[in-house]
Amino acid sequence: MADRDAPDISRRKVLQMTGAAAGTAALAGITQATPGREPGPKKDEVLVGVSAGAGDPEKAVQKHVPGNAEIVHRNDTLRYVAVTFPSTASDRAQQNFIEAVTKREFVKYAEPNGTVEALYTPDDPQFGDQYAPQQVNADSAWNTTLGSSEVTVSIVDTGLQYDHEDLAGAMSDTESNHGQDFVDDDEDPYPDDLSNEYHGTHVGGIAGAVTDNGTGVAGISNSALLSARVLDESGSGSFSDVADGITWSTDNGADVINMSLGASSGSSTLKDAVSYAYDNGVYLAAAAGNDGPCSDCVGYPAAYDECVAVSALDENEDLAGFSSTGPEVELAAPGRSVLSTTTTDRGSYENLSGTSMATPVVSGVAGLALDQWNVTNTELRSHLNDTAVDVGLGSNEQGNGRVDAYNAVTTDPGGGGGGGSCGDSQTSETVTDYLWGYWDSDCWTWSWELSDTCQVEVELDGPYDADFDLYVNEGTAECPGPYDYDYASYSTDSQETIVIDDPDTSTDLYVLVDSYYGAGYYDLTITEKGT
Repeated sequence: MADRDAPDISRRKVLQMTGAAAGTAALAGITQATPGREPGPKKDEVLVGVSAGAGDPEKAVQKHVPGNAEIVHRNDTLRYVAVTFPSTASDRAQQNFIEAVTKREFVKYAEPNGTVEALYTPDDPQFGDQYAPQQVNADSAWNTTLGSSEVTVSIVDTGLQYDHEDLAGAMSDTESNHGQDFVDDDEDPYPDDLSNEYHGTHVGGIAGAVTDNGTGVAGISNSALLSARVLDESGSGSFSDVADGITWSTDNGADVINMSLGASSGSSTLKDAVSYAYDNGVYLAAAAGNDGPCSDCVGYPAAYDECVAVSALDENEDLAGFSSTGPEVELAAPGRSVLSTTTTDRGSYENLSGTSMATPVVSGVAGLALDQWNVTNTELRSHLNDTAVDVGLGSNEQGNGRVDAYNAVTTDPGGGGGGGSCGDSQTSETVTDYLWGYWDSDCWTWSWELSDTCQVEVELDGPYDADFDLYVNEGTAECPGPYDYDYASYSTDSQETIVIDDPDTSTDLYVLVDSYYGAGYYDLTITEKGT
């Protein structure tokens, strides 16, 4: 592999170039669905992701749609369309379409529009008192801050009963009806069935029921709540609805997105959505899943690198028996028999269990920390990990530990509270280069400079009318490729980010910038952080 001319190698920051060509709407970009499209899970639909080089995604796909199918929905931000088949069509008809359309130019992926579900386990409501805020020391943190409506937490779920006595004062007024409904495709995310559609109201109350108002329960933070209704009365929803809810939340000012939902398998559409949110500065908390006892069973979207996967603890800080575990778990929080708001048809307050309940505890603590500190989403992520408390569980069970609100609001992320935070020291370099077409790619290496590296962030900013992808290898002295890599980010455009915690610094970091389609200049930025 021939060396290229490098930047001034006498500089302390060195980005060495080692590679040559590798060879070979009203809803902020979300178009309203076709009238009559069924709410909730959509087993008759196929999602098709279209490369940015194709221009209009619907036009690129339309000519390949068979006569018995039609395009019923599009998301221009994530560049996908939904193609529906009649209910009488065989599963093979969908599979034939997927196999055929993925061979077409500009098509990045095609996949069934799978189903995600709310992640909770009903429990006997015998506990009359809250314990979750006390377990994460939120009551001590409130001496410093109760949180603020300047911070927005979006609850991507079944919709909140936003006129609830303990939620009405917490709802964001930046949007009509405090949110958006992607299940019924309208502007009112109020639950349709208050007897059965209570999950989002419970989750929202944990994160942000109004504290110190003399009513009901205390949420973790007095942040402003947005409601993105993506799950129906059964607690289920489609990949596309969840992806649209994440996109909408990002475009409408969410600082934190709470996803107390999950699926056993991943989705390119869902992955693109969390990447879009993360790249736009959003902190993403997601439920690890309720498949325990098990090992290495974290669901999606929690398993994506962009998301903070949250496991559940019981009142004694033991792992809840239902909680999924795995290497993706990043934080733990109380999730068994958690008292919170529920819909009025169910008595306004009840105890529920699940990683669904643990996740908004983390989102609420994130809201408190954001009110106290001016930090980015990546800095916030490192800060909550650094200030978590070890409760004696395995790393695949608790991640970095049980989230702690008091530590989060009293420890200076810049090191003023005792030092040792990831990002106290950092070095960064940006290079600019050009790819000539789909056959072209560049391989780069980064020589580690810090003695205590805790994180590396690789960012790609490419042309708007092309589709460039990003691949990274760590700990192996060889360039990655589109089919052989340790980390990858390959959305339908040229804006990609990869963050690696505690990277292997035994060899240089290898980075591939690959053109899936198109040509143009790009900027590649690598930021190495230390404690």
